[in-house]
Amino acid sequence: MLKGILEGCILKIIAEKEVYGYELATKLHESGFSAVSEGSIYPLLIRMNKEGLIEGTLKKSSAGPNRKYYRITEKGEEELNDFIINWNELKTGVDQLLKEEKQ
Repeated sequence: MLKGILEGCILKIIAEKEVYGYELATKLHESGFSAVSEGSIYPLLIRMNKEGLIEGTLKKSSAGPNRKYYRITEKGEEELNDFIINWNELKTGVDQLLKEEKQ
């Protein structure tokens, strides 16, 4: 389940602006995904790229080697929209169950 949620969150971050892997990992950690390691992010990026959800482009970096920046594709935007709809339905259901349990 975390994998699907992580994918949706990655799409959301990339939809806002092009990012490279380390920057993406930092944004995820700042958002509370402290248990997600960089080592688990890069395989996801590779798979998402192969699936056509994102595209990577190498760009020069002033601080070392070239970096691969990722941007969302049309297919990725559709996937993100589906994720948001599904997440809201799931969140509503879980919130309702937890609320009922407290009563």
